[in-house]
Amino acid sequence: MGLLTSEQAVIAILANIFFIGISFYTLQALMVDKFIKKNHVFQAQLFFILVSIMLGSTVANFFLNLTSWSNQLQYLF
Repeated sequence: MGLLTSEQAVIAILANIFFIGISFYTLQALMVDKFIKKNHVFQAQLFFILVSIMLGSTVANFFLNLTSWSNQLQYLF
């Protein structure tokens, strides 16, 4: 039967939060101190947050699409 819409929404929210956290954690390994202007720490932190959201939501959408497509494979046969 598949997942209900509310269950899909909860899974999508949790996947996005998880992958945004993972991407924020991995982006902290980059040394971008050389590229940041003096006294622009807030802008750099905001940039990291926005890039984390962009990367994390892209990865989460990939995995959510992959699971959706794999569930639809049953209709092929």
